[in-house]
Formats: sequence, structure tokens, C-alpha cells
Amino acid sequence: MTDINSAWEELKQRVSNCSKCELCKSRINTVLGEGDINSRVVLIGEAPGEDEDKQGRPFVGRAGQLLTNILEKGGNIPRSSVYITNTIKCRPPDNRNPNLNEVTCCREYLEAQLLLLQPKIIVTLGNIPTKALLNTSQGITSLRGRWQKWRGIDLLPMFHPSFLLRNGNDTNNSPGSPKYLTWQDVKSLKAKINEE
Repeated sequence: MTDINSAWEELKQRVSNCSKCELCKSRINTVLGEGDINSRVVLIGEAPGEDEDKQGRPFVGRAGQLLTNILEKGGNIPRSSVYITNTIKCRPPDNRNPNLNEVTCCREYLEAQLLLLQPKIIVTLGNIPTKALLNTSQGITSLRGRWQKWRGIDLLPMFHPSFLLRNGNDTNNSPGSPKYLTWQDVKSLKAKINEE
């Protein structure tokens, strides 16, 4: 059996040398992911933003700070106890959504990560990872909070933290609001973690 650390290094090298799509020309860093590689929980976002591209780490900007708060305050789940990655590993220009070609080019890296990590729970944050893994045209609004399966692994679609920053006023915690729904989802995630 291949040592997981050497497998990670090999994957990291493949990603950092990737030139399968045009994003390689404008990136500063590739962003493979970070966190506990022995975690049962993997969170998958959409793509690195400007801060992530500069630091080579996922979810370090405003959306990342909100994600940490959601996990730690909403679910009592330490960020350090999960593994966090993105569907694609390079920043799209102007933080636009990744296109289908970019998602397709990076899919092998995401699947390689999941194969190495062998999580029990996957959380997809936003439309891009949810549609990519579930192979669906349904959007996050209709799928969020509903447990799914991906290759036998429990998968929970949730709103992306950047959506909450754009649409979820911090004081608006009324039932049906994006913030309220996200708190419900993180409670559901915590319950599922406790079942494992």
C-alpha cells in the first residue's frame, strides 16, 4: 500500500505542474487543500479566490472566516478537524465561477483527493461542487440540506459562505433566510458526524 504522505506529495506535484486549462497562465499558486487528512469529513468549495491564490490555501478570505465561524460556532466542529478543498485548484480571473471545461480538467485531482482521504462525509459548498459530484442540473437552493450519496459516501449540499456574505445579513436569522438554513444544515452535519 502506498504511503499516504508520498501519495499526497505526488498529487500536490501533479496539481502544481498542471497546464490542462488556461487558468495555469494567470495563477499565482495552485490550491490543493488543507486540514486533517485523517478526517472523516471533507468540505469542497468552488474555486480559489484572490486571497487563496496569493496564499496557496483554501478559504482564507472573508468567505473562509465565515466558514470557520459556521463550523465552530454553529456546529462545534473545529476547522482543524476537517479537510477543506475546492472543485478546481486555480483561481478563475476576477473570481468568476469556473466553467465546465475547468471543472472537467480538475475533476481527476478532486477524485484523487477523495480516494486518498476516504471520507465518511462530504459537504459540497455551493452549486459548482454539488452539480459536479451529483451530476445534476438542480441548483443548490433546491438541494441544500438534503443528504445525498456519492459513491456510497454521505454528501450534504450547503450554501457557499460567499453566498451568505452576499445574501445573508448577519441580523437576519429568520426561518427561511440563508443564514437560518445554513445553521440548520450545520446542525444536521454535526448530528451525522456524531453517528459515525
